[in-house]
Amino acid sequence: MKAILPNLIIIFFTIFLMSGCTKSTILNVEVFETSASGNHLSQISVFPATNSVVKISILPEKKFQTITGFGGSFTEASAFLLNQVSKGNRKKILEAYFGESGARYSLTRTHMNSSDFSLGNYSYAPVEGDVELNHFSIEEDLNDIIPMIKDAQVLSKEGFKVISSPWTAPPWMKDNNDWRGGMLLPEYYDTWALYFSKYIDAYRTEGIDIWGFTVENEPLGNDSNWESMHYTPEMMTEFVKKHLGPKLKADGHDVKILGFDQNRDEELKKWADVMFADEEVSEYFDGTAVHWYASTVEYFPEALQYVTRKSPGKHLINTEACIDAQVPRWNDDTWYWSKEATDWGWDWAPEEQKHLHPKYVPVFRYARDIIGCLNNGVDGWVDWNMVLDRQGGPNWAKNWCVAPVIVDPGQDEVYFTPLYYTLAHFSRYIRPGAVRIGFKNSDENLMVTAAQNPDGSIAVILFNSEEEAKGIHLILNEKSVESSISGKAIQTITIQKP
Repeated sequence: MKAILPNLIIIFFTIFLMSGCTKSTILNVEVFETSASGNHLSQISVFPATNSVVKISILPEKKFQTITGFGGSFTEASAFLLNQVSKGNRKKILEAYFGESGARYSLTRTHMNSSDFSLGNYSYAPVEGDVELNHFSIEEDLNDIIPMIKDAQVLSKEGFKVISSPWTAPPWMKDNNDWRGGMLLPEYYDTWALYFSKYIDAYRTEGIDIWGFTVENEPLGNDSNWESMHYTPEMMTEFVKKHLGPKLKADGHDVKILGFDQNRDEELKKWADVMFADEEVSEYFDGTAVHWYASTVEYFPEALQYVTRKSPGKHLINTEACIDAQVPRWNDDTWYWSKEATDWGWDWAPEEQKHLHPKYVPVFRYARDIIGCLNNGVDGWVDWNMVLDRQGGPNWAKNWCVAPVIVDPGQDEVYFTPLYYTLAHFSRYIRPGAVRIGFKNSDENLMVTAAQNPDGSIAVILFNSEEEAKGIHLILNEKSVESSISGKAIQTITIQKP
């Protein structure tokens, strides 16, 4: 596609501007773009000129995993902040995440007991030695997390799933009697399984169904920086097989159990080997949960594919991701599109892993990772905190991070970062029950994924990390359409039911 004007050529997208067009060879599409140049999930019909064209053929006959959903996490930190802003801004934020005009989140996560993104340490069983859990109570969640979830439920037309994850059992159940580190004592395996069951009942009483659990957040630990509890693959599998799975089944809870729940790297394969060693062992595992913190640039396709081969038909869900070890930049979109961010590994990764943790572009990290995950078997992708303050908290351990939405409660101001719009490209247009479908792409530097929704519509997502715009020639069956994607941009092209 040759440039006709020195800078920009106005290309009119005749497909949807001229709805009366009768040419059967033209695809009926809509295009939405978020870009470094200023688009924020904007519907566009004017496209930049390009000197090259990428040919993308959509292949709906090639079907892969069914999509569970996309979303973020209900943390005490986020819920606390929503209680600090005005009612108008609280509703604005929740509508942006769950409403029909927003990202329409469909898969979420929360923490069972406290996490680092809590105001302090707590459990629902504070009485030491209460093995029957007679004093079990979710009172700690009643003023913040639960109201946030319930308000989101009101706004969500189609509803959303909730995954809950413990960071640790109460210290009195552990071999080190501490919130951080240590292991669950074998004599409390049954009590800890009962804990999950009581949690489901307590949340259901509040009108919230728990769709799934991860057995333990980051079972390999976090160097005892905040709440944690360690498992080996064998220990977690024994706990699930002999205690948690049977207890939930006996109590009539139809809930998913996801194992692992830590970084997707070589360690992931070791856990998959144990969790899915045979049919008896894998009976109670409904899938695997993973995080992205092993690298800022690598999404580990080989490890993801290994898990899908070991556990065909089971879930593979990314349950946590965030721009970590960073204080958010306030009202500074440029930073989120710049190669300036660093993560924990920039300072702390072993020398042989330093290459996995270079400086990076925050938007690129999200777009690259989600597309890479989808194209390698992941069926759900969940971000971490939905809302944080200008410090990147509150966080009792001072583990500051970035969220897609940042608030200043003192000024009652809200900043929707480019990360929010990046996530919405997936959550808004790829709906639960969608099936990832095949494609052919003539440009290895343009990332692509595609999914067909239950209503028959197709969402094609493109990610262009290069400075220059790229022309797009999109083909589906016998129809096609031409457009382009800006430099440094993510784009969703929706195709109505063919």
